[in-house]
Amino acid sequence: MQALATLPALFISHGAPSFALEKNTTTNALARTGQNLPRPKAIVIMSAHWVTQTLEIASNPAPQTWHDFSGFSPQLNRLEYPANGHPELAEWLSIQLNKMGINNSLNPLRPLDHGVWVPLLHLYPEADVPIVQLSLPKHYDAYACYQLGALFEQLRQEQILVIGSGSITHNLAALHWDASSEDAQAKAFKLWLLNKLKTDIPAALEWQDFDNVEKVHPTAEHLLPLFFALGCGQRVSVIHESMAHHSLGMDIYRFD
Repeated sequence: MQALATLPALFISHGAPSFALEKNTTTNALARTGQNLPRPKAIVIMSAHWVTQTLEIASNPAPQTWHDFSGFSPQLNRLEYPANGHPELAEWLSIQLNKMGINNSLNPLRPLDHGVWVPLLHLYPEADVPIVQLSLPKHYDAYACYQLGALFEQLRQEQILVIGSGSITHNLAALHWDASSEDAQAKAFKLWLLNKLKTDIPAALEWQDFDNVEKVHPTAEHLLPLFFALGCGQRVSVIHESMAHHSLGMDIYRFD
């Protein structure tokens, strides 16, 4: 019997919702990644846009495409990402986490927020890989996300792709939609954090030690999915690096 391929974990900066309509170096990097990875049996993904009191696991067999934004092109609201859910996998994950003392619940109604379907539209445009979404509990910090990710590491040997979807830098107040410039503070943070991820994971988990960190992450929810992916595989490599709208980091990382 042929052995299953071991998949990496990914951290994807999903950008603004309008990223779904773009064609650029970032979308090309996602497309190449989807083409080059061994075909996953399912995707388990944590998005910055599902923050809950306690951990929830989506068990919706046919999740709708949720256009959870406003003020963008009407064309965005016509996009659909009709991927199936995977209730059996969701239930199995819930049972395993309960056995380990991780309080969680199944959510059979959750749709796919744009932190899920926007990047997956480029990664797997045929929407033919089943999806299980995890929430981000509001009391989780980088350590908790890292520890949770470590519990999912075995999934990589089961040909399940684990993804954290957020943004390597995310300060909406600093965005300039039509600018070609790059924010120096955001650039410095990306370089600093990547160095820590490569050389000193405990220091990376203390990401809030970066000087003036509130200028790149006024809130934590867009960075925390990175540490979930990091828990699944501690060796980081950069798939893509860029900046959009002056200060919105669009980096994609692979963890093995």
